[in-house]
Amino acid sequence: MKCLLSRKHRVIKCKAAVLWEQKKPFSVEEVEVAPPKAKEVRIKILATGICRTDDHVIKGAMVSKFPVIVGHEATGVVESTGEGVTTVKPGDKVIPLFLPQCGECNACHNPDGNLCIRSDVTGRGVLADGTTRFTCKGKPVYHFMNTSTFTEYTVVDESSVAKIDDAAPPEKVCLIGCGFSTGYGAAVKTAKVTPGSTCVVFGLGGVGLSVIMGCKSAGASRIIGIDLNEDKFEKAMAIGATECLSPKDSTKPISEVLSAMTGNNVGYTFEVIGRLETMVDALASCHMNYGTSVVVGAPPSAKMLTYDPMLLFTGRTWKGCVFGGWKSRDDVPKLVTDFLAKKFDLDQLITHVLPFKKINEGFELLYSGQSIRTVLTF
Repeated sequence: MKCLLSRKHRVIKCKAAVLWEQKKPFSVEEVEVAPPKAKEVRIKILATGICRTDDHVIKGAMVSKFPVIVGHEATGVVESTGEGVTTVKPGDKVIPLFLPQCGECNACHNPDGNLCIRSDVTGRGVLADGTTRFTCKGKPVYHFMNTSTFTEYTVVDESSVAKIDDAAPPEKVCLIGCGFSTGYGAAVKTAKVTPGSTCVVFGLGGVGLSVIMGCKSAGASRIIGIDLNEDKFEKAMAIGATECLSPKDSTKPISEVLSAMTGNNVGYTFEVIGRLETMVDALASCHMNYGTSVVVGAPPSAKMLTYDPMLLFTGRTWKGCVFGGWKSRDDVPKLVTDFLAKKFDLDQLITHVLPFKKINEGFELLYSGQSIRTVLTF
């Protein structure tokens, strides 16, 4: 018992990738990670994916305080717990959740809701008690989206962690913490794609490919992938797209091209880029009366959208989607179980696996378009 208490209450020194300011590379530093307070969990990270959302912080497209430890797509093992934690224990394999599930707010109570009130979408950068658990060179370092996974150890609130099957391979199921679940859920849960339907996916990065996997799983008969980078078409076809095209291939608006291709029968479109123009293109591309368009890509902050309201008046449905509509603590363990039962394949999304110290190289692969998902291992 004495040993357990001493482990629980000690500060851990470890390596973390700190962003000291915008538009600068990561600096791998020694940081101090404080013990978990009440209802908190300290996690040893085993593997973490590089997601475009992390880059939004570097570029300033997403609000954050600095210095900060980003990263939000990971698998780890519980190192210690604060008092009052009942749902996980030391040694449990877990996925940290950037979208918490407190079980008490309106979104958690509503069967269709998942945007828990405890989500940190405004860049507060602290845990529930208003403080941070990281320090580096004597300075406090902020958290990112309740997770902060570009570090050997992190501390999260109990509502931001899901216990998963111990047999799950960490370097694969970390994608269930963000990219895969977001895309797959956009198709099967948010859009509720129907068998035999025609789907169009704008943007063929890791999340877009996950949307294709969801459309295929839901029984869509035609899945059209759209991207300016034609190098992405081969992988999209391998994953389940039936055809791919580039908007550069025609002088006509993409909505007209798709209408002609499909006999005006696109049931579902997905914008997985985060560009205002393609959001309107995707809306215009689904059937004017019974089509559904889902915004999956995070839009740029502080930008307004202009569109013709007639696009909606005729009957289209325009939906948003956070984390694929999943209730994080309930659904992430089920998705891991589905992966272990071979209901979907994450290998197709992982193009590079690098040691954590090569994090800057991992981001270079993202910028150059060479990677779909790079996973960093510890």
